[in-house]
Amino acid sequence: MAQHVDSLQERLGDILGGGSLRVAVAESLTGGELSARFASAPGASDWFRGGIVAYASGVKHQLLDVPPGPVVSEPAAAAMAAGACRLLGADVAIAVTGVGGPDEQDGQPPGTVWMALGHDGVSETKLERYSGSPEEIIDATCTTALEWVIAHCDVSAIVT
Repeated sequence: MAQHVDSLQERLGDILGGGSLRVAVAESLTGGELSARFASAPGASDWFRGGIVAYASGVKHQLLDVPPGPVVSEPAAAAMAAGACRLLGADVAIAVTGVGGPDEQDGQPPGTVWMALGHDGVSETKLERYSGSPEEIIDATCTTALEWVIAHCDVSAIVT
């Protein structure tokens, strides 16, 4: 597993190495792990703007302008990505919010994760459902988020 993570980080560093895109993270259930994976990618100081760990619902609402309502939701993830871009001066932001477990949250079972990728004021969202321990859910969330940013930024690099 660690080898796969390392190869994802190396790929991310290769794609973003020119520093043409600035990337940020807004995360909840991953508690800083996602930001740590971005920060440890080669050349991260050239493109990684930082991360916001908004674990508490109130922080999501107050800092990231998540609308009233459940924070394990598509609107919450999209607002988190937009907030990270705005607050951290990024071109691209990945946001993750969900339920690591062992208990449910907002009526959602453990393993429910909403992700949003924001770029140029537009957010794409997706819902993932993972199984396993909280640690396994966090790891799967981080891996999927890294893969999504890599795919998006690789395409963006070709287009620009």
